[in-house]
Amino acid sequence: MMWNFIERFSTQGIQFVLTIVIARILSPDDYGLVAMLSIFMAIAQTLVDSGFGNALIQKKNRTEVDYSTTFYFNITVSILIYLLLFISAPWIADFYNQPKLTMIARVYGILIVLNSLASVQMTRLMIVLDFRKLAFASLLSVSVGGSIGIFMAYQGYGVWALVSQALFGSLAWVGGLWFLACWIPKWRFSITSFRALFSFGSKILFSSLLHTLYTNMYSLVVGKFFNASTLGYFNRAYTLGLFPAQNFSNIVQKVIYPIQCSYQDDNEKFDQIFISYLRISGFVLFPLMMGFAVLANPVITLLLTEKWLPIVPLLQIICISMMWLPMMQANVSVLDAKGRSDYHLQAEFIKKILAVFILLSTLPFGIRSVCVGMIIYSITDLLVVIAYSRRLTSVGYKAQLRIFSPSFFLAFCMGGIVWLVTYYISSPVVKLIVGGISGLTFYCILAYLLKFQELKMIFSFFRKGDKFYHISV
Repeated sequence: MMWNFIERFSTQGIQFVLTIVIARILSPDDYGLVAMLSIFMAIAQTLVDSGFGNALIQKKNRTEVDYSTTFYFNITVSILIYLLLFISAPWIADFYNQPKLTMIARVYGILIVLNSLASVQMTRLMIVLDFRKLAFASLLSVSVGGSIGIFMAYQGYGVWALVSQALFGSLAWVGGLWFLACWIPKWRFSITSFRALFSFGSKILFSSLLHTLYTNMYSLVVGKFFNASTLGYFNRAYTLGLFPAQNFSNIVQKVIYPIQCSYQDDNEKFDQIFISYLRISGFVLFPLMMGFAVLANPVITLLLTEKWLPIVPLLQIICISMMWLPMMQANVSVLDAKGRSDYHLQAEFIKKILAVFILLSTLPFGIRSVCVGMIIYSITDLLVVIAYSRRLTSVGYKAQLRIFSPSFFLAFCMGGIVWLVTYYISSPVVKLIVGGISGLTFYCILAYLLKFQELKMIFSFFRKGDKFYHISV
């Protein structure tokens, strides 16, 4: 857990700073052009993995043949998908009415092949919980890619600075994992192994495809019905709002999921881990996202300059929608760890039908309404996935509501306090400092006075190194 924490916050912290530097140089149009390709790249990456990564982690008696089979499958699929993207690049450019996208898509698409070269190495390290090596590889990736991106941005290369940052960062990531994982595929491809992995992974694949289509559907629709500048604003707001929620989720879930798989037959221990995941997620992320929403204006002014201020109302709405992300992923991990990828697929299918309906209903009312629809979808998503996870655990709607509500109510009160104490402060720096300190102080003191169990869990973990899942609902 500690190495995963270091990996996410060191590498993502550096990535965040580098992104801020580049964003201060480039225009919203440059980000909009890259965002237009996000749905195609995300779908491609999902197809390359095909759920085999999760299948390898979930499988109890995995072999070297399983790893090698997955490796060669990933490479083959990635090359085929890249060729398809290369050929279809002109049609993508015509769809958005952006001629530049043809060459950008063909160069940016090389990422698909590069990333496939290290997917098995990453999975092997996750299985043995060796997040120290993953941290080193990630640090190398963001350092190399970010340095090149900043250099090219200052040299006036515009959108190509973003493309180069991604490509060179991926090259460093692949090289680092090949060196650190110390694994070379054998010249073996087993049809039997492929069928066994695909039997589980295929359902994860279709579930991931539905989720990927949804998360990137916004960029597709906004890019089509609005201009590149509006898409650039939306993309920056979405990326910033997603940053804390996604990184927190990844930190915990990368560690929790392999452990859940190892306890998949011990229902009592499994439920304890699940409950702890939910408690910590709400206790940490609710105040973080609420504070980010309230202090969005000074944050954007200081980090991205005033030219990006139009994203503030969008960011505030997105922060509220993203605070539920770890809870959604926690419930989904229950389905996968228990081997019920069929439940995962069913839940995703229902959720994405509702997602399309919400998006189409809010689109005519403007970009802010689209963001509000994301809040509605987040709540809907959580309700649907709990309907399936409660079949496999003792933690249903009432239990999860009891887990979420105290932290949410406390975070809501904290947001009100931050807004009040910073209302008459004009300086962005002072507003950020005063708001951050007052919010953190209020939240921690009240949590202590109300005897929140989550505080004990966190202190126990860092003080003794204890596993913190011995807490009941």
